[in-house]
Amino acid sequence: MELNRRTVIAGAAAAGIAATTLGGTAHATGGRKPVKTLFGKLADGTKIYSWSLENGGTRLKVLSYGGIVQSLEIPDRRGRYANVSAGFDNVEDYVADSPYFGALIGRYGNRIGKGKFTLDGKDYQLSVNDGEQSLHGGAKGFDKRVWDIEPFTKGSDVGLHLYYTSVDGEMGYPGTLKTKVTYTLTRHGDWRIDYEATTDKATVVNLTSHVYWNLAGEGSGTIENHELQIAASRYTPTDAGLIPTGELAKVGGTPFDFGRAKPIGRDIRVSHPQLVTAKGFDHNWVLDKGRTARPEHVATLRDPASGRTMKIATNEPGLQFYSGNFLDGTLTGPSGRTYRQGDALCLETQHFPDSPNKPKFPSTVLRPGQTYRTTTIHTFGC
Repeated sequence: MELNRRTVIAGAAAAGIAATTLGGTAHATGGRKPVKTLFGKLADGTKIYSWSLENGGTRLKVLSYGGIVQSLEIPDRRGRYANVSAGFDNVEDYVADSPYFGALIGRYGNRIGKGKFTLDGKDYQLSVNDGEQSLHGGAKGFDKRVWDIEPFTKGSDVGLHLYYTSVDGEMGYPGTLKTKVTYTLTRHGDWRIDYEATTDKATVVNLTSHVYWNLAGEGSGTIENHELQIAASRYTPTDAGLIPTGELAKVGGTPFDFGRAKPIGRDIRVSHPQLVTAKGFDHNWVLDKGRTARPEHVATLRDPASGRTMKIATNEPGLQFYSGNFLDGTLTGPSGRTYRQGDALCLETQHFPDSPNKPKFPSTVLRPGQTYRTTTIHTFGC
């Protein structure tokens, strides 16, 4: 039986059990003022800071480099903490080797075919960094930029405002884009992300977060026993370059049907052409709710062994589920363990990949005078 997470934390506190670091035991916590510490330096001497937040039993560490979630700790059903986000313990590895671990993604999350699109009759060529495609904003997207960060407390919530201005022409995108992302830990321990952006010239925008999740704990092994549910009846099949074909295919009767929760490993090795091409799941699910004014529940992830759960709500129309197919054992996390294929997964709320080239997909165009706004909320349980 799934327990209410607040009950677990409160029970641990009543028993007088103090929380410790990774692997410690949960205790009830109120919001604490974010703490800033030096994490490291870039090659040019730029200082990179880590911000630590804690509220409602959730602990979060965020870097000024890439807006990266360096760790996110939550308790299991017994009140024991673990970091459930893959990453590194030093800035050098984030710069040299990171497959977008924990990063903010922009200007355009996911892929744009051949790095090209046409807007208002003008052709644009973007930075190409994934074969022929432009992936996650190009060779130096938002994940590789240093963000300005301001901490805040608001009522019982704590959080960070992150700011970055992308100049006209950066990675080939038109317009100067002023971006603000807000990370909030609520009194219930939810992690909320609010994205905002404005532009001085027509452009395309698709911001998201690229946390790699393993609810059993970072470095603990495969996520194939995790159970996943996605509220989507269709998905967008891709070509050999992982660019959507434009079809909105039904998931029924295929390995892509997560309408009811099932173990990720149940169908991941089925000889389905889409799974063979992507070496697992790396696709966009077309959420049944569509684009909504307010965040609505779209997915639930559960680790049966620890009891940890994560529910995702968003107002975005799509969700990219990536099953860690290209983790190959060459990267080592803070636990000292290597990440192999399927050791973590991503659930990226988004507009659809290659939308600028697919007129039937929801538009990602942003014009002067408009404000891009989207929200995603992660609710943790045990």
